[in-house]
Amino acid sequence: MCKILSLLSGAALLSAAMLSNVPSLAQQSAPPAAAPVPPAILSASRIFISNAGADAGLFPSPFSDTPDRGYNQFYAALKNQGSYQLVNDPSQADLVLELRLSAPYGPSDPSKQKGASDPLPMFRLTIYDAKTHYVLWAFTESIDVAYLQKSHDHNFDVALAAIVRDFLTLAGKTSSPALHPALAH
Repeated sequence: MCKILSLLSGAALLSAAMLSNVPSLAQQSAPPAAAPVPPAILSASRIFISNAGADAGLFPSPFSDTPDRGYNQFYAALKNQGSYQLVNDPSQADLVLELRLSAPYGPSDPSKQKGASDPLPMFRLTIYDAKTHYVLWAFTESIDVAYLQKSHDHNFDVALAAIVRDFLTLAGKTSSPALHPALAH
């Protein structure tokens, strides 16, 4: 009986000692370091912008203009920003930026109580290494809901400006006020 009590007492002491170190281990552990941005993104100077298109049913309503609107504005924003040389051939580029506007198919019952809502149209920017063709990074920005044509177009511009800022921030470039006028909202 004494041996059992001694073993239990030893186990209790061991458990107490282990548990007393838990808070100090938690205090010592730092948040994980940010994962590195691929060097190809940080060192790129020449970019090819690829127009991956827009899904059907988005132009001329709810968004005005043509399906190339996002591509044209994105191209103009990066050209006006001035940090990159935009090339017309992907073989001459350090990075290939593929811009796509999609309208995902989804539930048609927007009842949040049932856990379903209609997906919003969104821009997706995929960044490829021009040499290896591997995806290095991707961003997605949704276009907020609107009820008027003017609001749809404004929300389109806001989401596209966010994609431009996402890329420039990742690449360590600062956004300048020389963005395309439609993106300056």
